[in-house]
Amino acid sequence: MTKKSVTMSDVAKAMNVSTVTVSKALGDREGVSDALRERIKQKATEMGYRIHTGGHAQKDGLTYNIGIIVAKHFISEPSAFYWIMYKYLVELLQRQNYYGMLEVVEDGTDGSCEIPNSVRDRKIDGLILLGQFSDRYIDKLMSFNVPTVFLDFYGSRDDADTVLSDNFYGSYLLTSHLISYGHRRIGFLGSIGSTSSIQDRYLGYYKALLENRLTLRQDWIIGDRTPEGEIHKAFVLPKELPSAFVCNCDESAFRLVNQLQNSGYKIPDDISIAGYDNHVYSTMCQPHLTTMDVNSQQMAAEAVEIVLHKIRDGSYKRGRTLVMGKLIRRDSVRDLRITNE
Repeated sequence: MTKKSVTMSDVAKAMNVSTVTVSKALGDREGVSDALRERIKQKATEMGYRIHTGGHAQKDGLTYNIGIIVAKHFISEPSAFYWIMYKYLVELLQRQNYYGMLEVVEDGTDGSCEIPNSVRDRKIDGLILLGQFSDRYIDKLMSFNVPTVFLDFYGSRDDADTVLSDNFYGSYLLTSHLISYGHRRIGFLGSIGSTSSIQDRYLGYYKALLENRLTLRQDWIIGDRTPEGEIHKAFVLPKELPSAFVCNCDESAFRLVNQLQNSGYKIPDDISIAGYDNHVYSTMCQPHLTTMDVNSQQMAAEAVEIVLHKIRDGSYKRGRTLVMGKLIRRDSVRDLRITNE
């Protein structure tokens, strides 16, 4: 049997209001309080009501398109973390009767990126910037006055709405976990100047060392990527290695494990490795990686909620939203407190 479409009348009956009130609420027209408007929209979404965006857009001036801009090097592989984030964004936007339009720019590390035509030609109602971009490029984008949310990074602007994983605290917990297992010689794998996320993960690692009066050795801070943001196939390691590494992402951790194993080291018997993200690489790796799970689905949900609220209310500002992750314990970290008899 064909499922019956939900109508405005159905929503009106469920809310005990008139169909005219529902029409005004869904069309963002005057005559309905903000509180009731939000309740009606939420109920309509729950019931599966779908706005006919073509005609609706003509009436309210909206395109029902959201631009999602990402730098090319962040999605260079099909398994890239940001492809998963993009998938969540599109699914969440569809539930709200919006379309997610992916815009890939060549380079997010400086201000030379082109402004997508969808922004120039006003073909979108809002923007989600996915992954690190330079302040210069952000300034160029935001000069078009399109409601914008930063996702998984932040810049120096104090007027930006940003959704982040709690990278600082997550890395602090991950490093503290290694310390609780008896590790005192701990390195960090990540190019600190590459992204705000890596910087925060480094600072969380450093805080854990400071609290436990452990030495920060500069030769154990290892860069993992090129100036363009590409992760190295192999890393330049010091002659004297630590007993453990905190890595800024699972992909780098995966490559480090392979490099060390190819050099004759056993993981975790000789060196323990911790990743970050709980991405596909964490279980591709042998042994599977201890890592910090990033709640990417919740991050995407927060970004969608914020950008749609900004579209409805031009004065709305959320500020900085942190989404906490979860420590995942697997087999890549050795407990040094346990000695073999």
